[in-house]
Amino acid sequence: MATGDALLALLILGPRHGYDLKRAYDDWFSGLRPMAFGQVYSTLSRLQRDDLIQVAQTETAEGPERTVYELTSVGRTRAQEWLSEPVDPDVPGGAPADELIRKTLAAYRLHTDPAGLVARQRAVHLRAMRALEPGTGGEVESLGRAVTSDHRRQHLDADLRWLEVTGERIRRFPAPPVDALLGPVLPDPADGSGNFVNDAQSGEGA
Repeated sequence: MATGDALLALLILGPRHGYDLKRAYDDWFSGLRPMAFGQVYSTLSRLQRDDLIQVAQTETAEGPERTVYELTSVGRTRAQEWLSEPVDPDVPGGAPADELIRKTLAAYRLHTDPAGLVARQRAVHLRAMRALEPGTGGEVESLGRAVTSDHRRQHLDADLRWLEVTGERIRRFPAPPVDALLGPVLPDPADGSGNFVNDAQSGEGA
């Protein structure tokens, strides 16, 4: 559920409606394919069905009615786990490139130890590479197995080089402050002043 996890990460900052989430997604992951509005709302529906998000309120003041969503406790835990766990390189076809990029950029934007995530991702990639090393018992690999292993090894090596470059970029270019990423969100019901706050400002962020 790659795009769904990305939307959960965006909601860590506070409640948002679909249009804001689509705008933020396209901004955070600007090098990837923009998310279609239909995909945004179908994904939100699935996340709500799975009790990962819930309706915070419905806005009707101006223009069309807009439903504002927020994370449930289950959804927040899911988002935090997604931001910390490396992508499994042993899934069929290898680690999806879009998933590597989305997860790394989300951790960078949210200041959830992106350098640590890159280091963990390198570690699991290196383990996967070692598992593909030819056996030492003198057995002869079939051509099919050898070609497949070579293909996997080359893709893992390319990912490792990308992780090295990305780690250096993260060190050189600090992310903007979390509370400046998406602007104000919904007023905190517990805040009698009516000021806008978000999870990062209230100390409840990732």
